[in-house]
Amino acid sequence: MPVIEKLPTWTFVPAVFAVFSVISYQILIAPDNLNGTKNVLSMAKTIPLPVDGPESIEWDPQGGGPYAAVVDGRILKWRGDGLGWVEFAYTSPHRGNCSRHEVVPTCGRPLGLSFEKKSGDLYICDGYLGVMKVGAEGGLAELVVDQAEGRKVMFANQMDIDEEEDVFYFNDSSDKYHFRDVFYVIVNGERPGRVIRYNKKTKEAKVVMDNLRCNNGLALNKDRSFLISCESATGLVHRYWIKGPKAGTRDIFAKVPGYPDNIRLTPTGDFWIGIHCKKNLLGRLVVNNQWLGKLVEKTVKLELLIGLVNGFKPHGVAVKISGETGEIVEILEDKEGKTLQYVSEAYERDDGKIWFGSVFTPAVWVLDRK
Repeated sequence: MPVIEKLPTWTFVPAVFAVFSVISYQILIAPDNLNGTKNVLSMAKTIPLPVDGPESIEWDPQGGGPYAAVVDGRILKWRGDGLGWVEFAYTSPHRGNCSRHEVVPTCGRPLGLSFEKKSGDLYICDGYLGVMKVGAEGGLAELVVDQAEGRKVMFANQMDIDEEEDVFYFNDSSDKYHFRDVFYVIVNGERPGRVIRYNKKTKEAKVVMDNLRCNNGLALNKDRSFLISCESATGLVHRYWIKGPKAGTRDIFAKVPGYPDNIRLTPTGDFWIGIHCKKNLLGRLVVNNQWLGKLVEKTVKLELLIGLVNGFKPHGVAVKISGETGEIVEILEDKEGKTLQYVSEAYERDDGKIWFGSVFTPAVWVLDRK
C-alpha cells in the first residue's frame, strides 16, 4: 500500500489564515444587518453627473432643478434629459486647479443647499468658506457669515431657513477640520460641533446648541417650532426648541442606525435622513472609545479609514423618522450597493418621488414610489 507522507505544518498556514480573515471580516468589518428594511433602492433611476459628489440637492421656488452641490466647488442645475447638467453657481473665484474627483480647498466645497422662496436666493453651506449665497441669476456666491461668537466657522454643513422670522440655522461641524477630513471629526471623540442661528436683519450669529460630535444634517420641522440636528458619530438626533414653553431647551429626538448625513423635511412633516453607511463592530469600537479614536486619527490614512467605516462594501441607506415622535417609520436600502452608494441626502417631493444625493458618487438617483 502507498505510504501517505505527513504534510509539513507550514502548508496549513495559508488555509488557517484565510479562514481567520473571513471570520474576522464578518465579525469586525462587515456592515450591520438592519431588520425590517425595504431593499428597493437598487430600482432607483440613475442620473449621471460629470462631477463627483452631489452632496446636497435642492429645487428653486419655481420648481426648477434639481440643483446639486458638487466636489469641484460648483452648483449644477439639471435641465432635463435634453440639456443635462449646466453650471449655475460656484463658491470660490479660484477655479484654475479645481478637480472633478477630489476636493481642492481653494475651490471650496459646497454642501447643504437651501433656497429662500421670497427672494429666490440660494444659500450654500461651504465646508471651507462658511455660509454663502447667490442670487437667482447664479454666478459667484458671496459670503454671508464665517464666524460666530468669536470662533471661525470651519465646517459649515447643512442649514435651513425660517423665512417668517428672517433667520436661518446652520451646523458648524468642527473647530479643527474642514470637509475633506470629516471622518477624523467622526472618530476623534471631540465635541466641537455647533448649531448657529443667523439673524439676517441684525447680522448676529448666535450659538444655540453646542457640544456636538460631528453634527451633520439639520432641518426645521413643519411649523418651525423646533429644529433637529444629527450627529454622524453617534446616530443621535438632537432637538432644539425654538418656540413654545420649551423654547431655548434641547433634548434627544431620535437615534438612527449608521452614520447619518443630511436631513430633509417631507411634504407630510416627517424627516428623511441620508445614511452614509451602516456601522460595523470596528467602527463602534473606534467611535465609542476616544483613546482608540485618537490613535486612528493620528495613524490611519483617510482612504483606509473610509473603507474600514463602510466595511469595504459601499451601499445605500436612507431612514425616515416621524416628525412628531422621532420614531423610525421606514428604512430603504440598496444592500449590495448595485445602484446607490454613500447616500448623503434623501429629498421627497410633492409628487412622491424621492431624490438621493451622494457625497462621493457622480450621480443622483430618483425613486418613484408610485
